[in-house]
Amino acid sequence: MAFPRNLKDIMIFNDGRAYLGEAMAFTPPKLVRKLEDHRSGGMDRPVKLDMGGEPLECEIVTSSPMRDLYAQYGGSISGQMLRLMGTYQNDETGQLDAIEHVVRGRTEELDPGEQKPGEKTEQKTKLALSYYKMLWNGETLIEVDVINMIEIVDGVDQLALRRNALGI
Repeated sequence: MAFPRNLKDIMIFNDGRAYLGEAMAFTPPKLVRKLEDHRSGGMDRPVKLDMGGEPLECEIVTSSPMRDLYAQYGGSISGQMLRLMGTYQNDETGQLDAIEHVVRGRTEELDPGEQKPGEKTEQKTKLALSYYKMLWNGETLIEVDVINMIEIVDGVDQLALRRNALGI
């Protein structure tokens, strides 16, 4: 029987500044392909054609309002960089995996939540992304650079042939 890896710790880095004890939760970007049905003559049923990827976004939840996140609100399309490091451990074997997410984009939404004296306050921050990179134990597993037309999956750049054909 295999035991799952469970998230043990998470850390936020914002433009190089470390926020120890601030991260409550992180929702990494969903990697979603836009697929459309295609059926032409001689086909008994449709197949789904890949029309590119859907927009990337992520959300972080912090344990209190963070001034730096407010100060970065809006900004340019790639003006904000966050790095989130999580450690996942198998409780049976003790094996530890470090999974790092690097994102660039702009704040789309700051939700300060309900604020009550004497109660815990959480702030949610949603970012619209132009860049996403996922590293698993230091090795790049996923890298999507929307502006530069790069999409690397497990070491293979899915868009390299298209960039080459376009001369970029």
